[in-house]
Amino acid sequence: MYKEQAGRSICVNLKMSSIEIGKKTFVIIFGALLNAIGMNLFLIPANVYASGFVGVAQLLSGIVSKFTPIVLSTGMLYIVFNIPIVILGWRKIGKSFTLFSFVSIAFMTLFLEMVPVLTLSHDIMLNAVFGGVILAIGSGLTLKWGASTGGMDIIVMILSRVKERPLGTYFFTLNSLIILTAGAVYGWEKALYTLVGLYASSRVIDMIHTRHVKLTVFIVTKNGAALRKAIQSCLVRGITTLPATGAFTNEQKEMLMIVITRYELYAIERIINEVDPKAFANVVHTESVLGLFRKE
Repeated sequence: MYKEQAGRSICVNLKMSSIEIGKKTFVIIFGALLNAIGMNLFLIPANVYASGFVGVAQLLSGIVSKFTPIVLSTGMLYIVFNIPIVILGWRKIGKSFTLFSFVSIAFMTLFLEMVPVLTLSHDIMLNAVFGGVILAIGSGLTLKWGASTGGMDIIVMILSRVKERPLGTYFFTLNSLIILTAGAVYGWEKALYTLVGLYASSRVIDMIHTRHVKLTVFIVTKNGAALRKAIQSCLVRGITTLPATGAFTNEQKEMLMIVITRYELYAIERIINEVDPKAFANVVHTESVLGLFRKE
């Protein structure tokens, strides 16, 4: 029997355990390693530039080394650029997100210093595509697990919450300055290859990071009141209720309709299994949402 405090206990159970925190930390560190590999083995040797602040750090490091005797590493510039952005993320997005983002930034800086800069291929197109895809996998995994690689990731996360659009769109738009600067300094051929790499990155990020994807869940249940209470205690989502009748049994039931993000589907599944395992749920893709929909 579902008890009055069950909704609260379910929400507690939905919080991350120490094992889940360990998994999340491992994925974030692995994403940081992928980013460093994509940079030092593909993009940096070919003078093709990454997206975001790591691309800015890479570009500035190259310009300073080219025109002055000063040597500034990409990793150190990257962490310096991220200090004010981490503060912004702490205020606008949340402490957990920012703390895990800082882990990603710190390990990416470390790996950028540890992984040697090697030329695996002299084909600029291969370097642009493989480097862009590897960086996108690293960034996409980090974003999917509730963190970021810092810099522009945090900025576009804030923009994505204000305007419900795919993150890759913002990455591609906001990186135009990097493309123009690379073209002015190293020639427009380099800029075009950078554009190819950024396009590959934006597509892969949208494939991995799917928070902007909306789903509509229809739940047919005999325990509607308890299920509504449990869902609303865990998720800040509106629920529409409709009367439902079983065609075969003629049994009176209730249908709940709720629009969620794809990342909230796991929580909904756990709530249904806890409150009413015999409920029938139909999950459909939602093309767009008009009207009030909480974006946090």
